[in-house]
Amino acid sequence: MPTRKTAALPLASLYALTIAYASLYPFADWRDQGNAPWAFLFAPWPKYWTGFDVGINILGYAPFGALLAVALFRRAVTARPWVLAIAIVAVVSLLMEGLQAYLPARVASREDWLLNSLGAGLGAGAALLLERAGALERWNLIRRRWFVPDAGGALVLLAVWPVALLFPTAVPFGLGQVWGRLLTNLHELLRPPTDAEQPLLDFLIQLLPLAPVGQTPLSPATELGCVAIGVVLPSLLGYCVIPAWHRRVLFGLAVLVMAVGVSTLSSALSWGPSHAWAWFTDVAQVGLVVGGLVAFVLSAVPWRTGCAIALVAMGAYLSLLNQAPESPYFAQTLQTWEQGSFIRFNGLAQWCGWLWPFAAGIYFVLRLGQRGSKIYNAP
Repeated sequence: MPTRKTAALPLASLYALTIAYASLYPFADWRDQGNAPWAFLFAPWPKYWTGFDVGINILGYAPFGALLAVALFRRAVTARPWVLAIAIVAVVSLLMEGLQAYLPARVASREDWLLNSLGAGLGAGAALLLERAGALERWNLIRRRWFVPDAGGALVLLAVWPVALLFPTAVPFGLGQVWGRLLTNLHELLRPPTDAEQPLLDFLIQLLPLAPVGQTPLSPATELGCVAIGVVLPSLLGYCVIPAWHRRVLFGLAVLVMAVGVSTLSSALSWGPSHAWAWFTDVAQVGLVVGGLVAFVLSAVPWRTGCAIALVAMGAYLSLLNQAPESPYFAQTLQTWEQGSFIRFNGLAQWCGWLWPFAAGIYFVLRLGQRGSKIYNAP
């Protein structure tokens, strides 16, 4: 089987980084605790199990196994790619559990490793069934029909976008609000460990602006603009790699549906099912309509023009969002995600939410730097 273009390999790599982050969080107090890193393999079986722990260990690794198996199917590196995928994921999980032996806040577990390997097997098995049923080949045909040949980068970003929306935001679809936290962390990092004067550190701290405090809440019009741009940007990202106008329109509608669905799921996870639509305020509704109309109009522009518009909109979007304050309810929600049951999802959703706009901006710049081709002549 010849090698084919696939977004599964970069997605699997991102998923592996996410697993490493979630497994080794909070990355503090690394030290030798007097136990061999493989000692957990011979520990007594636990007396208590929870369905949540079992489910999350299986479901958390199933996508990793599936993505890696699909990537290996496409690469045709072995006669049994699904077996290799399971082996790789099992080794990664074993390594993560072994490293947890050096983190006092984490507990290495043989049962976690076995459940993770089971999840990888289920994911790889699902990929094998899809391959045997011809589903992956059909997706390959759809990809060739819908997208330009080098659409892998955009497809990866579009696949990550719904995950980024899962993390709660101060403004609906308001990804990339990192300036305040970044400044706070930099000040803490550069602060001298003692009261002794350290001129160089003091000078660097004075150069940094203070983290924004006491900001005035965004006006309804500004918040509406952020909501609209938040749905226009992924639409423009898709337009960069979708030549046909009618398919762009369908894609824009799919972005709206995905935005509403994932934001509703995020609210349900954060505040409970009874508050699933709490985010769907009047401003959010109008912003969705405006964003949908703008995305429809922009579906007719050439891809280079769309990239340029996206970069300008991205700059305004990030500038406005990083001036927005965090409400007490939002801060409470973040605490729930970062310290409660959602800590296992924290690495994936939080980092995607922080970095997605910047990664998309880099992609738009790189796309503009590419030479045009015949396939791009269609708007």
